[in-house]
Amino acid sequence: MRVCVFSDTYLPQVNGVSNTVHRLKESMDTSGIDNMLVVPGDANTQYHDNTLRFDGLNFFLYPELKLVLPRYSEIKEQLDRFKPDLIHLVTEFSLGLAGLKYARDHAVPIVSSYHTNFPDYLKYYNFQFLEEVIWKYLKWFHSFSRINYCPTSVTLLKLQEKGFNNLELWSRGIDSKRFNPGWRDHLIREKYAAHNEPLLLYVGRLAPEKELSVLMNAAGILNSKDIAYKMVIVGDGPSRIALENEKPDNVCFAGYKSGQELQAFYASADLFVFPSSTETYGNVILEAMASGLPVVGAYGGGVIENLIHEYNGLAFSPGNYFNMAECMEKLIIDPQLRQSMSANALHHVSAKDWPAVFNSLFAGYAKVIKENKLINKSA
Repeated sequence: MRVCVFSDTYLPQVNGVSNTVHRLKESMDTSGIDNMLVVPGDANTQYHDNTLRFDGLNFFLYPELKLVLPRYSEIKEQLDRFKPDLIHLVTEFSLGLAGLKYARDHAVPIVSSYHTNFPDYLKYYNFQFLEEVIWKYLKWFHSFSRINYCPTSVTLLKLQEKGFNNLELWSRGIDSKRFNPGWRDHLIREKYAAHNEPLLLYVGRLAPEKELSVLMNAAGILNSKDIAYKMVIVGDGPSRIALENEKPDNVCFAGYKSGQELQAFYASADLFVFPSSTETYGNVILEAMASGLPVVGAYGGGVIENLIHEYNGLAFSPGNYFNMAECMEKLIIDPQLRQSMSANALHHVSAKDWPAVFNSLFAGYAKVIKENKLINKSA
């Protein structure tokens, strides 16, 4: 099996999509699947062997994606040499389009995956008038795929309603060696919270679509009640300056973190807070739960897949900061409730096994390749 993956985002860009593509690459290597990546990057970026990279500009609405002008002749030359049995299109932008063109021109079967709800983001940037146009484009792009993979049943149903075909689930896993309570760091605790003071954590992009104003308003309500807690915001993005200028005194911005430092922030907190309702999955929810954190999250989008109300966290109505504050207060003032939900969170993620997730994906690959060979043979 020879698989070529096209993605408009990849390491060192840090987001759920780039991390998933990296995981996919690692799993294909481990499983003995010959693979090639076509991704953004520059000459200074250290990548794996058999990775074709093109430099580009950050997409203004979503800097984690690159607007690349790929040299199609170079892509064609490299893929003609690699001879892929299947092409996996991870994103729908310039590199995704280049992969789509090559696959159609050379009768290579396509699978694609839907990772980001860009149409839902438009309203946060006053571009909602483009929503129907974007949906039409996405539907066209995904119409050529034998399988369109969705991270959650919520996303699958949404795309089904929009007229997408060939939809299947491709869930996500968690590496419990990277994210677990054992990474707890007393230095982080001492820096950000007083002794026995609950420490709340947000991890993610700081951008309008993450609805961080909901979180800040909820924090303001708690502060008006003199509820003792501290909150640390981990991440960066276009909203950071505005949020820092308006933050309460007990909220601290720690900036972007990665690797073991990020793992330690998760494990050193007591409660994870996540106001976004636009996620297709919400990988940070799993990372938090694997670190032993109960979650207060908006009950919308892909978060629904893992947040079980009153079991491993508390769910609030999207956009309702009064409701979010109520949920946060319950867990801040009740350490026993936090402890029981922490145990439930760890139990929930224990079934989220990456090898099983990728074995299912690779079985889908094999099925598409086999069907394509039968079609070509009978033609």
